Amino acid sequence: MILAPVVDRAALPDAVEALKDMVMALAQQVQAVRGQADAQLEVLRHQLAELRRRLFGPRSEAIHPGQAELWSDKVALAVPPEVHDEVSSHKRRRKGRPAIDADVPRRRVEYDLSEAEKAQFERVQRIGEEVSETLEYTPAKLEVLQHVRLKYRCDSDDGSSTVRTAFAQPSPLPKCNAGASLLAHVVVSKYNDHCPLARRERIFERDGLRLSRQTQCDWALGSMELLQRLMPVLREQLLQAPVIFSDDTTLALRAPRGERRGKTITARLWTYIAGGARRDELARWHNVAPVALYDFSVNRAGEHPRRILQGWSGWLQADDYAGYHRQFRDGQVKHAACLAHARRAFVDIVKAAPPGAPPGLAHEALRFFGEIYRIEREIVQADPDERRRRRQQHTKPVARDMLQWLEHHAPTLLPKSPLGQAFRYALSNWTALTAFVDEGLLQADNNVAERAMRPVAMACS
Repeated sequence: MILAPVVDRAALPDAVEALKDMVMALAQQVQAVRGQADAQLEVLRHQLAELRRRLFGPRSEAIHPGQAELWSDKVALAVPPEVHDEVSSHKRRRKGRPAIDADVPRRRVEYDLSEAEKAQFERVQRIGEEVSETLEYTPAKLEVLQHVRLKYRCDSDDGSSTVRTAFAQPSPLPKCNAGASLLAHVVVSKYNDHCPLARRERIFERDGLRLSRQTQCDWALGSMELLQRLMPVLREQLLQAPVIFSDDTTLALRAPRGERRGKTITARLWTYIAGGARRDELARWHNVAPVALYDFSVNRAGEHPRRILQGWSGWLQADDYAGYHRQFRDGQVKHAACLAHARRAFVDIVKAAPPGAPPGLAHEALRFFGEIYRIEREIVQADPDERRRRRQQHTKPVARDMLQWLEHHAPTLLPKSPLGQAFRYALSNWTALTAFVDEGLLQADNNVAERAMRPVAMACS
């Protein structure tokens, strides 16, 4: 395709100065267009690299150890120093097979000399034994449990009689021939071990039982309806915690009847995890029970977390979802953001960088995050008072330097570039991201809720 000339030659002025002005104006326009094209190309390149990494690369957010050597001190701002740990001793792993856990039940099998071997000697006296262990597996056993209800003829003093039969409830589900243990096995296999019902059907066939996946699906649905009675109890326990971790994930849900066949909608599954600690009468800290409550919804409207957390006050540790904002207005619920969520944006940029590319601002950001998490690993077992003291002493200076570094470089970045978006997210949520520095009850991130959601994503994949 031939492009038309931008300027008509006949319309050009003869004066040199006027021509210079036109050239400079055109150069500025070209430079502006080139800057926009470069920015758009950088966004597309990052998106392509991220897509290829998600399709073919590992899901881990760990950075290769060699990338720490790419650190470059081009900025005069304060950065966390290199940390070296002194190793006092070296422990070498013992060679050979690992010992079998002592808690596994033992069954003794004795091997003795045969009578022919003993007959070769005048006298045989036992002086000891040698013991070696092997780990054996006993396959699952299926059995039919017959529930026999005894019947009685019962006579009264007035001469009347009736028949009474003893009460029994063979199955938790009505008109079901599966016992409680089999129902629990199907549910745990599907949702905790991520074993599809079709695969579970083949396993049952190998054990001599024909059990269709549709029957197992009905059992799972009936079991969930029974377990739904625990929801009010779990919610009551959850709302007693001073900290709640929350996260959500998408689920593909078949559209309601009336829609075209095969159409699905994007539903949501929410998780709420109780966290934090409370003091007893002796002022000693005790962690709250880690209650996990899951809630299902057909959309991501803010009314769903408000319904679960109604009447509760404390710290909600979650991402920057707009549906939570309404709960933060009255101050009863305070927001603590996830530091790992902010770090993830910089990790994606580092992993999407082409091989051999020089280190940039994303590498420097990960240096700050690495120093903060190093401090967190040291105080993971400490009580809230000790955690707050150590964070005030060590983490707060690092966070202060990082904020100064972010504010210094943010104006130099294109707002819609991946690096610009990572900087903007960190700066716009800085107060919530660093709330854990001043509050020992909080964690640095929301990983506990993300880990609780991982089995759901694996089971539904």
